[in-house]
Amino acid sequence: MATVYRALDTRLDRVLALKVMHPTLAADGSFVERFIREAKSVARLAHPNVVQVFDQGADGSYVYLAMEYIAGCTLRDVLRERGALQPRAALDILEPVLAALGAAHRAGFVHRDMKPENVLIGDDGRVKVADFGLVRSVDTVTSTTGAVLGTVSYLAPEQIEQGTADPRVDVYACGVVLYEMLTGGRPHSGDSPAQVLYKHIHEDVPPPSAQVPGLPYELDELVASATARTPDVRPQDAAALLGQVLRARAGLSAEQLDAVPPQALSAEHDNAEDRTSVIPRSLTVPRPLPVNEDEDPVAAVQHTSRLDSPPVAPRRRPGRPRRGLITLIAAVLVVFGVGAGVWYINSGQFTEVPQLLAKTQAQAQAKLTAAGLDVKRVRLEYSDTVERGAVIRTDPAAGARIRSNDSVTLVVSRGPEIVKVPDLTGVPLGKAQAKLKAAGLEPGVVSRAFSDSVPRGAVISTDPETGIKRHAGSAIALLVSKGNPVDVPDVTGDDLDDAKRELEGAGLKVIVSTEQVNSQYDKGQVAEQTPEGGKQAAEGDTVTLKLSKGPEMIEVPDVVGDSVDDATKALEDAGFQVEKDQGLLGLFSDTVRKQSVEGGEKAPKGSTITITIR
Repeated sequence: MATVYRALDTRLDRVLALKVMHPTLAADGSFVERFIREAKSVARLAHPNVVQVFDQGADGSYVYLAMEYIAGCTLRDVLRERGALQPRAALDILEPVLAALGAAHRAGFVHRDMKPENVLIGDDGRVKVADFGLVRSVDTVTSTTGAVLGTVSYLAPEQIEQGTADPRVDVYACGVVLYEMLTGGRPHSGDSPAQVLYKHIHEDVPPPSAQVPGLPYELDELVASATARTPDVRPQDAAALLGQVLRARAGLSAEQLDAVPPQALSAEHDNAEDRTSVIPRSLTVPRPLPVNEDEDPVAAVQHTSRLDSPPVAPRRRPGRPRRGLITLIAAVLVVFGVGAGVWYINSGQFTEVPQLLAKTQAQAQAKLTAAGLDVKRVRLEYSDTVERGAVIRTDPAAGARIRSNDSVTLVVSRGPEIVKVPDLTGVPLGKAQAKLKAAGLEPGVVSRAFSDSVPRGAVISTDPETGIKRHAGSAIALLVSKGNPVDVPDVTGDDLDDAKRELEGAGLKVIVSTEQVNSQYDKGQVAEQTPEGGKQAAEGDTVTLKLSKGPEMIEVPDVVGDSVDDATKALEDAGFQVEKDQGLLGLFSDTVRKQSVEGGEKAPKGSTITITIR
């Protein structure tokens, strides 16, 4: 559809990515419409995890998008190089992807082509979703009968069968991407695209732990939830899936998150399956299998999975019983029987944990009973957002598939945790902050003031005051003592040794800056000090001294013969002060006859030049 170039915006002097539609497609109105739709859709998102579109336009037969350039690589590059990722890395990538898609879904858009190629990872670690070329509005989704646009390995069953797409197709694709990050390989493979599509429709995505033993059950549940073949069973959009991901991560230990997957699970990738393609939906419909009375019935059943195989012409010998038809009917009955058993094993024994957030404990227990589930135990936790007695969450989480008659743990709110501000007067700052955390509070802003009663570095007071009740997690401001105040002596113009002696005698520390400055003072004398003389500091504070390089020498203008006003202006503009020597004769003259430093010579900047008027 397009080629992407790295380009330079010459007006703003910035590197950007320039996506240029192939000229052969620019004459096709539908392609151009899709191209422009991508620009408008992304421009409306303005999300930190979505590649930004700066501009869209046309130049002759070239239609283009000017987009944010991300220096880095794609998730596909990472998977090719590393294979399976640690769970922490996989979730670190998935979460911003879901945040971006969640923003798109809430804005009314479906991406429709989520895959590792469209996940960009910047050199600075930022994760961004790219290529909204197939984006569609949620409220304008229609069914297509001829073909499906997308990438074979990431298409949801309803995209394949009906050509429909709502936010749940992006959820499905993200589930496949998560499986791929955890295992290093795709969940469904085959000798042809048709076989992969067939598996999407008829086979569940296997649990990642089947490929990587030891992966936590929570990750299997995430993949199963996102890739449920029935759309209604999946999270409704990426934001809902993100909530499940965050809850799952919270339940994993550091060891589980950082477990290193076996390197052997690194997978080879077929580039053909990575491309966004026009996929005829006829590929997804099995061809009718002619019955041959002499064919092995097992071979006949196996043949139904070869979606790309040509039909076999039927052969029938006259006068023989129609054993092939009987065999096929028997096989169909067996398949229906096995199918019912599989349904019972996979679905009949399972139910979903109902949504119980904010329900009272009694309401939650009633709803669980109605769903055929028991309450295993009730655990109380503090909550600032859920009122006392209401359900905060369940274990397993809402929407999780568990066996019928299984038990669920209810986590019920005790209301907000209330704690008293401890007495920290006179406690050193570090210990005071630790005491606040131990009490369930957070150290807040630290400000400092002089005190003649509280030692330097210890707490004078808190805000709120000692004994005041606050919600757990509230920030408490600390006022810390700077100790007794000390008047800072003015040592500018002093020799360094004398300046140090005077400052240290006042209880202050001295640092001599490596930077020296020109000043009116002689070289080596103190030119500047921070804080300045006359200010107050705490005992033990540091005073920084800058030494003089001596005065800056500048050339004196020649003003002999000039009028008094012109001479004065020229000397002051050059950085000198001016003194006038007029005498009695000068009262009747306006011409400079002499200057104390001759023109062209150098004198210290700021020094006084005397002009004689005769």
